[in-house]
Amino acid sequence: MPFKALFIGLVGLLLSSYHSFCQQSNSSIQIVGAMKNVMWKGQLYGTLDLDTISNKHHLFGLGPVEFLTGELLIIDGKAYKSSVLTDSTMQVEETFQAKAPFFGYANINSWSEQDLPDHIRTISQLESFLEKITKKSNRPFFFQLKGRIEKAQIHVVNLPKGSTVSSPEEAHQGQTNYFLTNEEVDILGFFSTEHKAIFTHHDTYLHMHLITSDKQKMGHLDDFLFREGTFKLYLPTP
Repeated sequence: MPFKALFIGLVGLLLSSYHSFCQQSNSSIQIVGAMKNVMWKGQLYGTLDLDTISNKHHLFGLGPVEFLTGELLIIDGKAYKSSVLTDSTMQVEETFQAKAPFFGYANINSWSEQDLPDHIRTISQLESFLEKITKKSNRPFFFQLKGRIEKAQIHVVNLPKGSTVSSPEEAHQGQTNYFLTNEEVDILGFFSTEHKAIFTHHDTYLHMHLITSDKQKMGHLDDFLFREGTFKLYLPTP
């Protein structure tokens, strides 16, 4: 066999093996775009079309809608987009027809479940707890929380059409806050000590989106108080 043909064949085999490995390692997180590029450079356009994610089996992900006109959440292969209607109402629709300026996602086939300790009731307590129990785990990682909140604050970005952005303050123009009480919720969270300003804000290791069990409210989670003894924590199984 000519050397050139042999070389091409070997390269093809290696690429095929690499592609197979990537598919098998389907719990690895993909980060597209960066929060800092949106907040400081005004790169508001979509860098990822959700519908182009080829493997939607057990898919999880979160991020904002392009041009900061809403929030996105994917839970176990179902995608949700929220947008502001009024100061007190929003629209939540199930759709993959959306683009995001930055987005994180992963295919996660199995989760380990545990009771969230009763003393974990706030975001700062949750962050410290996750940092402590996952020091020897793979990072970054997605996690899920399911239970009843006593109260929570979520927001949906709603940048006025035609706006330009060169700072976080400008990026949050039009943002609408919503307040929840006594709701059953699902929360998808992202934890990383290495993604500040890329996929988490500069002062936290967490990025979380919440959706109510009736799928009527969904947004970026800013604050909460968990109902003691009701929450389950789900971490990806290695």
